[in-house]
Amino acid sequence: MFDALFEALFSYRPVVFREGDFRFDVTAASFVAALVVGVVVAAAIFTYRRVQVTDGRVRDRVILTGLRIAALGLVLFCLFRPTLVVRAAVNQQNVVAVLLDDSRSMQIPDVGGQARGNYLKEQFGAPDSAIMKALSDRFLVRTFRFSSTATRIASGNALTFGGSQTKLGAALDGVRDELAGLPVAGVVLVSDGADTGDTALNDALLGLKAEKLPVFTVGVGSEALSQDIQIDRVSTPRTVLKDASLLLDVVVRQTGYNGRTVTVDVEDEGRIVGSEKVQLPSDGSPASVRVRATATEVGPRLFTFRVAPVEGELVPQNNVREALIDVRDAKERILYFEGEPRFEMKFLRRAVADDKNLELVALQRTADNKYMRLLGANPDPEELIGGFPKTRDELFAYRGLILGSVEAGAFSGDQLQMIADFVDRRGGGLLMIGGARSFGEGGYGGTPVADALPLLIDPRRRASDPAPLVRLTMAPTRAGQAHAVTQIGASESASAARWPELPPVTSINEDLPVKPGASVLLNGTDERGKERVVLASQRFGRGKAIALTLQDTWQWQMHASIPLEDQTHENYWRQMMRWLVEGVPNMVDVRVPDRVEPGDPVTVEATVVDKQFVELNDATVVAQVTRPGGTTLTIPLQWTGERDGEYRGTFVSAEPGPYEVTVDASRSGGQVVGSGSGYVRAGPGEAEFFDPTMHSAPMRRIAEETGGRFYTADAAQGLAEDIRYAGRGVTSVEERELWNMPIILIVLMGLVCAEWGYRRLVGLA
Repeated sequence: MFDALFEALFSYRPVVFREGDFRFDVTAASFVAALVVGVVVAAAIFTYRRVQVTDGRVRDRVILTGLRIAALGLVLFCLFRPTLVVRAAVNQQNVVAVLLDDSRSMQIPDVGGQARGNYLKEQFGAPDSAIMKALSDRFLVRTFRFSSTATRIASGNALTFGGSQTKLGAALDGVRDELAGLPVAGVVLVSDGADTGDTALNDALLGLKAEKLPVFTVGVGSEALSQDIQIDRVSTPRTVLKDASLLLDVVVRQTGYNGRTVTVDVEDEGRIVGSEKVQLPSDGSPASVRVRATATEVGPRLFTFRVAPVEGELVPQNNVREALIDVRDAKERILYFEGEPRFEMKFLRRAVADDKNLELVALQRTADNKYMRLLGANPDPEELIGGFPKTRDELFAYRGLILGSVEAGAFSGDQLQMIADFVDRRGGGLLMIGGARSFGEGGYGGTPVADALPLLIDPRRRASDPAPLVRLTMAPTRAGQAHAVTQIGASESASAARWPELPPVTSINEDLPVKPGASVLLNGTDERGKERVVLASQRFGRGKAIALTLQDTWQWQMHASIPLEDQTHENYWRQMMRWLVEGVPNMVDVRVPDRVEPGDPVTVEATVVDKQFVELNDATVVAQVTRPGGTTLTIPLQWTGERDGEYRGTFVSAEPGPYEVTVDASRSGGQVVGSGSGYVRAGPGEAEFFDPTMHSAPMRRIAEETGGRFYTADAAQGLAEDIRYAGRGVTSVEERELWNMPIILIVLMGLVCAEWGYRRLVGLA
């Protein structure tokens, strides 16, 4: 609309003024005319100086003189023949590349009720369309389709809009390379701007700017949808143990459904394993919901998060998200060291006895240098025979470590450092339980173990008598209400309500402050109403450290108020120990992407360490890839040189489906280091339908940085004319006279009429 109005007033499109050089085409007659105008101006000034103004003001004289001089000055401007000199592309001597978006997002019906792709085919697919005819009349048109890459096509009618990615940078690079050496006047990019590529546009734009190749972008689609519900993101663990209870975070965003309640369903390979209702907030605001689910099936499981489509939705495809979770039927070994006989150890072992994925190895001190060993299902007679591990190899074989009521003095200095290294370097989970010899009362202040714990222990304090016994009633903090370890009820709200109902338990440890960065999950309130920290955690190096200041959680099992069939105590400790070993790395830690497009390369990365978790740079690392059809592929991984212990290799996902990647590492002489595995899924993603509006920002950026121009779908009719004057390719010099522009006549007539009208107003007509 603006361009049409501008052209009607100024005779030419804005690009002519933007690209042209202004000058006057002066002749001898121009100077004669200027002299005549000067005489007329002088006469006008003389005439109006004689005007008598009755009130003594000179305002009327100044206004009338100014209007007369402005009109005569405009005439003088025209007499000097103002001209724009522009470089225009020579007809049929230059190539124009037309890049058409062939991705799935072009199926969205938000262009006047029709799909974006339909508009694209109408305007750029048919050779007789107004835009394509204007381009063909002036240029040699080369048409390309693109999603992940650009491909030459005969016409836009060949588009299918089935591409699962939009890579603007790769498409621009591909066209620039294919047309290298040809006289290219410009590139036309028609897209909704939803760039789903992993790489930024910077490199592609640098290449275009280096060749001074302008890109004219046409944005297709609406910048705001009237009605849409979208699952923005989901948060899931990559690996879990079988039968794990999952708290899955889902973020939902909507437009046009403010206040409506919808249900988020979680499916495991088509079977619903969790549901949660959520009330949608105001337009554009995210709503976060946590859905409970259970991972019961072993192997790579495709979890689907879904909100049922609502009437009127424009893009139902973005109501679904998928995540691949590796459910492992492994047995995680945890060492529990207790310094004295007490009920807590007995009931804790009972709580996890039926969990086939947890193996609790207990070591209880019965006297000085005497220990009772309670080993796992397949005991090693030599395990812990000398008491607490004295070497890192022995300690690092466990994935979790629980310290009960045992003082720091029970360990050597090297063992205390080993415990800290178990968390920091090995990445294991450490849990300290309250007791007479725990925390500050156990003399841990100033030790490496205190550095790992989430509570501040005064290093000046030595082992002392226990603090006075305090009875506490539990309540989860706000962070604790959303944490898996505190879920002892059927829902998040039921869990929060259940905690205060549990029997009071006791602590005999000093109330300690929390370190900066640590999270408090449970608080306890004593009889006087004072609140103190009960359960806190923090990341420490590669692992996590947890502090539980209670000494008798067994009361949640044996108190008279607890029914016999109540499983609160068992559920709490199973969740606690699964959390303790969650995310603990192996000696060969494998990383692969969650999903790739079929045919895309897959990067496999592995970190390899020895038994003391020191990175190895001299290992032989090989990946065995099992394809969806069952065939295998061997990929050697090479040390990257970027960081110690990191190895990398790639393979191509030739067919859709899950790929299992098993990485084996060994050293010279055939010494086996270890193995690890991961899963990656090859399949079309739904990224094209997320954030489904037309993204004008990248389209404007491409145009502005390359010297082109951005158009909306309804303002692209002047595209061919703008490319013609872009000054690229084979050009000729043209002159465009400005004296005959309609705006000149309109302004001149306006000045004359204004003078006449003002004279009538003041009584001089």
